[in-house]
Amino acid sequence: MPKVVGISGSLRKGSFNTSLLRAAVEAAPAGMSIDQRTIHGIPLYDGDLEAESGIPVPVRDLKDQIAAADALLLVTPEYNNGIPGPFKNAIDWLSRPPKDIPRVFANKPVAVMGASPGRAGTVLSQNAWLPVLKTLGTCLWSGGRLMVGGASKVFDASGNLVDDEVREQLKKFMTGFGEFVARASR
Repeated sequence: MPKVVGISGSLRKGSFNTSLLRAAVEAAPAGMSIDQRTIHGIPLYDGDLEAESGIPVPVRDLKDQIAAADALLLVTPEYNNGIPGPFKNAIDWLSRPPKDIPRVFANKPVAVMGASPGRAGTVLSQNAWLPVLKTLGTCLWSGGRLMVGGASKVFDASGNLVDDEVREQLKKFMTGFGEFVARASR
């Protein structure tokens, strides 16, 4: 059974992206498990902090979870047409020290999706992740894109996915990613 670590890149309690991650868990194909993770508790990257105290416990724990997983699912917001600072900061910490990059990221199947109140979804944020993921040596699944626009109408006030069209797109996305992970695991 492929084990996927899914990370919502939002800190907001009512995050559309955290809601999308929860919906992805429900839409995952049979045999795929998704361990939902958060970036809460990860401090701003500071080389002095790293030199003095080492890798913070929340970063170390998340690194170990990603390294043990078969794949990684990044659920990204889009802030000012790009990658959200807190999410990029978390990935930067996860790449420390550089000798750990192969253990955590090398050839790791990765998919990126996201939700936004705007019409275009998270297309610019997802595009901005591409060079970062390439630099880390991941194996990016490019067989599908899921950019949920108009998220305030797609999720209800409790964060439940209420749009049937998006639900079907999510199922197709997760099925494709599951097939990609299975092929990569052979």
